[in-house]
Amino acid sequence: ALGIYIMVQALQWEYVTPEGPGPGFFPLWYGVAMLALSAVLVVSELARRSTRGAAIDWKPLGRALSTWLALAASVALFKPLGFLVGFALLTYFIVAFIYRRPQKTAVLVAVASAAGFFLVFQLALGVALPTGALGF
Repeated sequence: ALGIYIMVQALQWEYVTPEGPGPGFFPLWYGVAMLALSAVLVVSELARRSTRGAAIDWKPLGRALSTWLALAASVALFKPLGFLVGFALLTYFIVAFIYRRPQKTAVLVAVASAAGFFLVFQLALGVALPTGALGF
């Protein structure tokens, strides 16, 4: 569902501009990859389950669903807060709560990841990331 949502939203942005890939290029292919890889995971899990029984390991499932929910929330926050802030919050959540790393590490990774996206897309490629009320 999230892959479809990302693809639908990406189709509202320019796919290609005269200068090259537009702001909808990366999210569209990200959504396509998300759909394809999730389909592979579902099929492989169904094939494995038929050979080993129907036992569900709830702890990893809860972590996976928490990550999915955090990703969906961050995508919803892209419009009001902007991509960089939404992505930094997502990264912080995953590092701090899913991987249970120290707060200092989570903040450092979140800021570095957002800065990396800014450097690559905004500065190096000249592709505008969605901005929020704060201007970034």
